[in-house]
Amino acid sequence: MTETLSALPALVSDVYSTVETRNPHEPEFLQAVHEVLESIAPVLERHPQFVDGGILDRVVEPERQILFRVPWVDDAGRLQVNRGFRVQFSSVLGPYKGGLRFHPSVNLSIIKFLGFEQVFKNALTGQGIGGAKGGSDFEPHGRSDAEIMRFCQSFMNELYRHLGEHTDVPAGDIGVGAREIGYLFGQYRKITNRHESGMFTGKGVQWGGAEVRTEATGYGAVFFAEEMLGVRGISLDGLRVGVSGSGNVAIYAMEKARQLGAIPVTASDSSGYVVDDDGIDVDLLKHLKEVERARIAEYAARRPSARFVEGARPWEVAVDIAIPAATQNELDVDDAEALIANGVRAVSEGANMPSTPGAVAAFQRAGVLFGPGKAANAGGVATSALEMSQNASRQKWSFDDSESRLRSIMKSVHDAAFDASERYGRPGDYVIGANSAGFERVAHAMLAQGVI
Repeated sequence: MTETLSALPALVSDVYSTVETRNPHEPEFLQAVHEVLESIAPVLERHPQFVDGGILDRVVEPERQILFRVPWVDDAGRLQVNRGFRVQFSSVLGPYKGGLRFHPSVNLSIIKFLGFEQVFKNALTGQGIGGAKGGSDFEPHGRSDAEIMRFCQSFMNELYRHLGEHTDVPAGDIGVGAREIGYLFGQYRKITNRHESGMFTGKGVQWGGAEVRTEATGYGAVFFAEEMLGVRGISLDGLRVGVSGSGNVAIYAMEKARQLGAIPVTASDSSGYVVDDDGIDVDLLKHLKEVERARIAEYAARRPSARFVEGARPWEVAVDIAIPAATQNELDVDDAEALIANGVRAVSEGANMPSTPGAVAAFQRAGVLFGPGKAANAGGVATSALEMSQNASRQKWSFDDSESRLRSIMKSVHDAAFDASERYGRPGDYVIGANSAGFERVAHAMLAQGVI
């Protein structure tokens, strides 16, 4: 089924046309901009000063785009060259903040879409952080630790000059976990001769990292689903949860869902998915993915209650809650219609923009609660900001204290989105609500700080 972007209100269509002209061949970035622009026309009508101040023209253009080569030598002594990216989109609310992604699919369009989303996601947390994203088309999978260290050091040899705890604070994303963050931070410290704990988040808890940071994005997506369902008086207890992916976000979404009484039943990777009607054994999945780095089929081989479906996505499985937690545009309109036919009640996006525009429209037409990524997966960056606070004050909070703060932040994110949806005449539309609430906070700050 072919999906097309809907027509934009006249108030914003000229801005989008300019974005298209300036950014050809960048479909992910254009999709992200389109989604925000089609949401905020009511905000602009109520706040004409945003139009007069040229906020739209400025907010769709990154403050800075950094593109650089990353040369490194593999274990066989061969020279390899990758591309490095950092798009610093907005610092109006605080230092740039956003993860680094290492994956062959990384290109400028993907980094720009992620950075643009990050601006409004970070604004929703209310924690005084701007938006950025970065990464490389380097593939860590299958590389030795020594190769990954050499790549990370070369990557930081260029990027370090654009970072700092008051300038730009990266974190991890796909392909960038504790190992990569350690190598990146170590090289930054070596080059700058400064131990700025707060210039990188997602660090090991033994050397400045925060408790719950590893779990935060997955936990937060479940907390957001819980808040959405709570508006309708529905408990998570006993509900079946379908999760895509089997990385950090997916695993900890499953863990928190189980703790709250729900039953996660699917997990996936690029080879296919598993379904386990007894509920995913999270400890087994962690071991397979975090220790053995095995394919998802191995889960079914070791778990009698599970079966593996090759080359397919998990959305054909009947669930009450769907948490797409793999990558962008992984859930299309056909998947959405399959979920709707099987009675899905809520979708909480664990990844960034994992649902296509057609899928989002299908969920909303069917009355399915839909939590967009810029709200539902804000738990990761929210806890990164908590890590920055701990580093600045040389404190360390307990796991329970950090989780309590995370849950409170996710409730405030939900409430901000829900309240904005009501304020702009679309009660319960979390896409409109999240985009409007985040945009309002950014726009007011931009007006206050002048034309810069």
